[in-house]
Amino acid sequence: MPAATPPMKPLADLTDDEFNARLRQAVALPEVPPALMHAAIGLWRTQATQAAQAASPLQTALRRITAVLTVDSWATGATALGLRGGRSATRQLLFSAGGCDIDLRISPAGEAFALAGQVLGPFDAGAVALARVGSDAGPATAPAPPISATLDDLGEFRLDAVAGGVYELRLQLGGHDIVLPPIEVGPARR
Repeated sequence: MPAATPPMKPLADLTDDEFNARLRQAVALPEVPPALMHAAIGLWRTQATQAAQAASPLQTALRRITAVLTVDSWATGATALGLRGGRSATRQLLFSAGGCDIDLRISPAGEAFALAGQVLGPFDAGAVALARVGSDAGPATAPAPPISATLDDLGEFRLDAVAGGVYELRLQLGGHDIVLPPIEVGPARR
């Protein structure tokens, strides 16, 4: 029967002689065979990859920010905005999200509309994408590809030739995906 190993003591409780004996035992241990070392590293990489893939949807959700509409010029009376006349054909929307504001103006441009905007606040660089929500043509029609633009140095963007309808505007700023609530693009309702 093999001799029983004495229970392990914490390193702080070892005498100098006991510590030297443990050190000699550790140095005398044989090297780990390379095949076993590679197999262990391979297991760790697999677990790390699985953990990264599992965290990916969570990280994506944490980086997605939904903007809140704070001002809509068509929802506010002209006198409240300091205007003397009636409602303007240009609609101004102001959204707040993630420490920045998004100023968006929708104006008629011939048979279509132009969307011009600016991101106000800290950002490195970014892009915008406008995608139509739903389809008036019916379910058999494929959705149109999004219209996109990059932000200039002042955080401004412009999207031309936008047909009337309901759209979702996404801004990609510094690793964050800011989504604006659905925006109705069309003529002013009286």
